[in-house]
Amino acid sequence: MNEATVRNWIRKAESDLKVAKDEMLTEEPATDAVCFHAQQCAEKYLKGFLVFHGTEIPRTHSLATLISECMKIDSDFQILIQEGVDMLTDYAIEIRYVDDFYFPSIEEAHEAIRLAERVKAFVIDQLRIKGFPFEGLNI
Repeated sequence: MNEATVRNWIRKAESDLKVAKDEMLTEEPATDAVCFHAQQCAEKYLKGFLVFHGTEIPRTHSLATLISECMKIDSDFQILIQEGVDMLTDYAIEIRYVDDFYFPSIEEAHEAIRLAERVKAFVIDQLRIKGFPFEGLNI
C-alpha cells in the first residue's frame, strides 16, 4: 500500500466534492458540472480504496466496474450498487460531449452529491477498519 498515493486520491476526491457543493450555493448552479464532479469524487474514493489494497486501477469511469473490483476485496461494497451509486457514471461520460448535452435538474444535482457523499462515507469507514491513518486529511 502506498499511503501517499491513497492520500492523494482522497485529496482529489475531496476537491471534486467541494467544487460540486460550492457550485450548488450559487444563484444558478451549473448542474452538469455539479453532477460531473460528484461522479469524479465517487470514482476517486473507489480508486483510492483499490490502491490501498494494492489492486491495479482499471482505466475506466464506470462506477459499476470499480465497485465490482472493490467487491473482490470486500463484498460489502455491493451495498453501493444496491443504492444506485453506479448511476453517477452517466455524468462522467454522457454529459461531457456536445452531441449528448444534458443539463440535470437541481434535484438530480442534489442526489448526485448525496450519492458521492455516500461513497465517501462508505470508503472512509472501510479504510478506517483496515487502519488507514487519516491524520492531516480534512475529511
